[in-house]
Amino acid sequence: MARLNPQNVELAREIIARYPRVRSALIPLLHVAQEQDGWVTEDAMEHIAELVGLTPAEVLGTCSFYEMFKREPVGRYLVNVCEGISCMLMGGYELLHHAEQKLGVSVGGTTDDGMFTLQGVECIAACDGAPCLAVNYRYVLDVSHAGFDELVDELRAGKRTDEFPDHGTTTRIRQKTSADQWSGKGSEGLPKVWSL
Repeated sequence: MARLNPQNVELAREIIARYPRVRSALIPLLHVAQEQDGWVTEDAMEHIAELVGLTPAEVLGTCSFYEMFKREPVGRYLVNVCEGISCMLMGGYELLHHAEQKLGVSVGGTTDDGMFTLQGVECIAACDGAPCLAVNYRYVLDVSHAGFDELVDELRAGKRTDEFPDHGTTTRIRQKTSADQWSGKGSEGLPKVWSL
């Protein structure tokens, strides 16, 4: 699978330079890898390990700890239906069952066209909007069955992409930090490798 592409290697070096300890850039670099491919590949983890001076096992340890990082392909849209108590009291189980029927997959499955992966999640902390769900970590509140169907149909038709970018995209506006504010900048303009 894919290592970071040349543009993302350049971005990775910029991100690394912001930190006094190179390894502190690990989580932002995992986000870069996931944005590139929609999931974090083993090759990307090895490449990140090289960039920050860690072992691939250390990168895997961090990647596997956080639910937001996917280590296998998921759909273009990751649909997380809340299974927290407030959502369940307001029809969350029924919504999740309806989502399975609408998408034609069980929880944990991906549609044949690769558009949707359906997951149940413990709580997304939007109890006042129950039942709720998140699409690529963007919240949708007070979801009815008809509202879910409409959302899926619109996403399949290529609508609402401004609201729900492809999985892995954390933001559409990349943080910019001027080089004079980078804490890890070495004398040649490249990050220093710091020890713990």
